Amino acid sequence: MAHPDHEEKSLSGFQDLLRSSTTQASGYLKGVHAADRAEWLLAALPEDAWRVFSDLSTEDKAELLEHAEDELRRELVDRMSAGDLRDLVEEMPSDEAVDLLEEADDRLTEDVLAAIPADIARELRELSAYDSDTAGGLMATEFITVSPTEHIGDAVKAIRKQGEDADEELSVFVVNDQGRPLGFLTDRILLSQPIHTPVQDAMVVPFTIEVHADKEDVGRLVEKYGLNSLGVVDSTGLLIGVISAEDATEVRAEEAEEDLLRLVGASPDSLHARPSVARQVRARLPLMGITILSGLLSAKVLRMFLEGAGGDPGPSDILRYLPLIIGLAGNVGVQSSTVLVRAMALGELEGSRQRAMLRRETSVGLSVGAICGALITLVVMWLEPGRLGLAVGIATLIAVAFSAVLGTSVPVACQKVGIDPAIVAGPFLICLSDIAGSVLFVVVAKALLTL
Repeated sequence: MAHPDHEEKSLSGFQDLLRSSTTQASGYLKGVHAADRAEWLLAALPEDAWRVFSDLSTEDKAELLEHAEDELRRELVDRMSAGDLRDLVEEMPSDEAVDLLEEADDRLTEDVLAAIPADIARELRELSAYDSDTAGGLMATEFITVSPTEHIGDAVKAIRKQGEDADEELSVFVVNDQGRPLGFLTDRILLSQPIHTPVQDAMVVPFTIEVHADKEDVGRLVEKYGLNSLGVVDSTGLLIGVISAEDATEVRAEEAEEDLLRLVGASPDSLHARPSVARQVRARLPLMGITILSGLLSAKVLRMFLEGAGGDPGPSDILRYLPLIIGLAGNVGVQSSTVLVRAMALGELEGSRQRAMLRRETSVGLSVGAICGALITLVVMWLEPGRLGLAVGIATLIAVAFSAVLGTSVPVACQKVGIDPAIVAGPFLICLSDIAGSVLFVVVAKALLTL
């Protein structure tokens, strides 16, 4: 694993070369891991990224796209001709090829499928028909099989013969004449057993899953039993595909991250792309709506117990809406900080990407604050007499907007001074947002009522 300083220096060197010559920048990528290449191209301008990508060999392009985020894939595919895309599809494993074709428009996809061998096109069409949330949407159709009557040496020969087209992390499945899985040969078995050992004496019980099973079940099965490969069978029990441990682990991690983002009311779309501000706002408003409803209900209940409530607007009326502000401010701050802390933990905030995400998250928080403030203003003006509704609404907007700024700035500040941002993304930030939001709300609301 590269040291962070070395990794940052390498990225800086690539960007320096990119400013002067894309050809030199392409040469600089030789020897760099495909995951780093994909990350560096994502940080470049789309035009520069395409020129560098075009200078790579077909094999290097395919490896880069296997590690690339959806956004970079989409940008590159949009600039490809049918010939470019065809070469990559023929080079990539079937599951990766299907994912790549999904980024192309229908016409380009059909041109590519018409240009490749009929058997490959048929496999890709069959794979694309499976829902992406199922085992069929994850599996690859390139895998190695032997019969139970063969020997370990025959299995090794099969790897040499078929291994070029199969996923490098997949081991060998033992199948009967009909194609149903009977056993599995791990790498350890292949290396430790004599070559004349019968396969049926050395194989272990295979793990399989039905093609329409949910991808979460795939991740749980691979993680529970520590599998290298998971066979995928159709309704009749025939082996039709294989899922690697790497793909299953990625699914497991992705599902966990999506659940975490949903827990705080943020959009899981941020895992796969850079969603627009409007899309992020729409995703976060439902949780805010629930918070507003509960806050208004709390204000109604408190009105029965606070002295002076119900007459001319005063301090007691302001305090009735304090639970509403605390809830909104805390939610907005935690949403923004959770998205940022996740991106920091995965190393997704580099250079311009950090600035772009900060701007986007701040804009989302301000937009949510403005919408909630306007809605609360209208509702409270309808429920309460006088200027209380306007005062509460404006104070809400200011308090929630400030919490949004806290949610983005505090994690970044902690990272710069060497404090783990995850430490402040939970209770500490909630307390800070509650205190700051409450103070701002009370001060602003009281000032507006006394004008």
